[in-house]
Amino acid sequence: MNNAAVNSGASQLDQVKKIRSKRWETPITGYLFLSPWLIGFLLLTLGPMIMSLYYSFTDYSLLAAPNGVGFSNYKQIFTNDDVFPKSLKITITFVLFTVPLRLLFALCIAMLLNRKLKGISFYRTMVYFPSLIGTSIAVSILWKNIFSRNGFINDFLAIFGIKGPAWIADPKYALGTLIILMVWQFGSSMIIFLAGLKQIPTDLYEASSVDGAGKLRQFISVTLPMLSPIILFNAVQTMINTFQMFTQAFVITNGGPVKSTFVYVMYLYEEAFTKFHMGYASALAWILLILIGLFAAVLFGTSKYWVFYENQGGKK
Repeated sequence: MNNAAVNSGASQLDQVKKIRSKRWETPITGYLFLSPWLIGFLLLTLGPMIMSLYYSFTDYSLLAAPNGVGFSNYKQIFTNDDVFPKSLKITITFVLFTVPLRLLFALCIAMLLNRKLKGISFYRTMVYFPSLIGTSIAVSILWKNIFSRNGFINDFLAIFGIKGPAWIADPKYALGTLIILMVWQFGSSMIIFLAGLKQIPTDLYEASSVDGAGKLRQFISVTLPMLSPIILFNAVQTMINTFQMFTQAFVITNGGPVKSTFVYVMYLYEEAFTKFHMGYASALAWILLILIGLFAAVLFGTSKYWVFYENQGGKK
């Protein structure tokens, strides 16, 4: 009886496996489920990228058919364009300051919000809320008013007898106001850090405390190594977004004063939609893509020295 029941169950299981294998013999069903994303990717991402690559080798103004010019656009950018190196320098400076400051601020806030306190969910929501509206035009206008000569920042400084400058109208401070705004939009990075902190086993902290490690030593020897993959992920994401910053600079400073905040994407926008040099702008866009790729390659290339992967036994 028992052997018959076992054999019957095994035969039924084999039949189920055969039915499932027949059902998934063809990948058509999988492609049907993926089709909305695939169509969007082909039409809205890959297609425009291929066209922009083609236009980068042409003289195209939207008003006439593209005229092939070979590598002339790239040659002019690197040899006969005074604006390109200036905008590139401003953008790289902006990235080098914004990315580490934003990651540091997000990590500090995440550690504060990782505590077990009454009403902590409310505090997390309030801290994350600015990031939901941080890239909107309304917030950029608000930021412009806050840092104007008669804005809130100078009114606050006046309480202590300090006369503040016209922050967004002074070349020395204008870029700094944009950096502060980007750092203020730390919510998404903070949420990812917070999720990572919750995944760190408490056993590690208990073991380190038994060995006499204090809070600072635990942070250096436990928290940072365990969070290093998340730090890498946030660094890459933040770096890509920072290189593409446009709305804030366009609304708050419009590239000024005296081009001190004329970031790379603003230059690309001006060439494309003000001067209608679409071929030239396409070349600028591909140079930006390569530049972002190089920065990402540096991050990934150096990650083997500072990123800890538990399943690989740690750093090499």
